[in-house]
Amino acid sequence: MTDSLPMPITAPLTKAQRTQLLNLVRRAAKAEIMPRFRQLGAHQINQKTGPQDLVTDADKAAEAMITRGILGMFPHALVVGEEHASDNPDIIDKIADAELCFTIDPVDGTWNYANGLTCFGVYVAILRFGHPVFGLMYDPVMNDVIIADEESPAMLIQPRGVKRKLKTSSGGPVDTLDGYIPLSLIAKDKQAQMAATFPKFQRINSLRCALHEFRMLTQGNVDFILSGKLTPWDQPAGVVAARRAGAHVAMLDGSEYRGDTRDGYLLSACNAETWNRVRDVFDFLIDTPQDDTQDQTDATQEPATESEDA
Repeated sequence: MTDSLPMPITAPLTKAQRTQLLNLVRRAAKAEIMPRFRQLGAHQINQKTGPQDLVTDADKAAEAMITRGILGMFPHALVVGEEHASDNPDIIDKIADAELCFTIDPVDGTWNYANGLTCFGVYVAILRFGHPVFGLMYDPVMNDVIIADEESPAMLIQPRGVKRKLKTSSGGPVDTLDGYIPLSLIAKDKQAQMAATFPKFQRINSLRCALHEFRMLTQGNVDFILSGKLTPWDQPAGVVAARRAGAHVAMLDGSEYRGDTRDGYLLSACNAETWNRVRDVFDFLIDTPQDDTQDQTDATQEPATESEDA
């Protein structure tokens, strides 16, 4: 139990409930997502904030189906789906006080999905008072899932029930690291400076899908992710899985990450040592408050006078 939370944070699902939730996600993908893949007409794809931020009929239908299923299992849970929250943003403010909150991204990587690329998936996370405690990252194309909670290791579950325990990479010096950085989501006035850091690393990429980026980190295939747009549905599930595979995850300024955090940058790295090395490269992204005390001291000092010998 912590001093800041009303009760201990524990993994909230039994083994049977985990299976039930996974089956729900699989059914939604089979019924609403995969039949529409590469079959969408222009009238089934809409923009939200712009041409890079899309929503499709599959997003809406899958979210509705998953939401109904979750509320059938947990009638008193708070459910925050990306598409519902886009129209009702105030629901995000309820996350901090919710003992049991499910967040859903029904098709993470919608731009990829709408453009016929197979790099997309279904995200479901559970938060308790804003703290991520469970994560599910499902790939409908391959029909496999990475799943984790705070009491179990991150596991890859493949078709026919084949399971594999996951572990992050060993990291290393900056020039040996592979990572994901979504340059377009970095503050405009910092993008040039950010791009200039790319040659310091072995390889920098972006998949346009947070789910698959976190899957790659959790499986040890890349060393870090810098997340520049924080939402309750894009990071929490990946954070739980990455941590249970050995990753160190924190806000770039070193503060604790919460699932309802919406400002700042989140750095997820394969281990604490690598996190520190990468963080040092990106310290220019952290806004340093002006030292008002020094300014006041300077302002109260009397101006220097000329020496009598001058």
